[in-house]
Amino acid sequence: MSLLKIYHENDSTQVESYGGVEEIAKFMDGIGVCFQRWETPQSLAPGASQEEILAAYQTSVDRLCREYGFKSVDVISVKPDHPEKQALREKFLSEHTHSDFEVRFFVEGRGQFYLHTQGKVYALLCEQGDFISVPAGLPHWFDMGENPNLKCIRLFTTPEGWVADFTGDDIADRFPRLSQ
Repeated sequence: MSLLKIYHENDSTQVESYGGVEEIAKFMDGIGVCFQRWETPQSLAPGASQEEILAAYQTSVDRLCREYGFKSVDVISVKPDHPEKQALREKFLSEHTHSDFEVRFFVEGRGQFYLHTQGKVYALLCEQGDFISVPAGLPHWFDMGENPNLKCIRLFTTPEGWVADFTGDDIADRFPRLSQ
């Protein structure tokens, strides 16, 4: 189940929690983030390749590419036995922004986005079927957990794909990680 926790940016001990998709979407809309729940009727083999995953969701991917001008699409797939899971996790754990909006669709598994804006940190646990679009310039970080298990379709408006501008703020170190 998707879950939103809202913290004050200076106090990670005081938290408000929300669990309904509509309620979460309303909070996200208030900070310019699109959050939706999509159907995931496609049954994928455990070792499904990027091509198989994209083919299963081709209609939705094509619609998004037309609507938003995406030029690049890929799949990030990380399992608990991935040899570089720690390096991949660390890559996303520091607060950063993008010059482009960040779009993810969770095909399987889960991960947590932390969105830092308006004096608050919004920790959004995304799971299978969740679609999120983080606007350009919004400080955030992402945690896939100590033993990651996720498959996400990522969409980009540039061929370079994921390019981060790190803020240098250590705020991510002051908030609970996904596994905590």
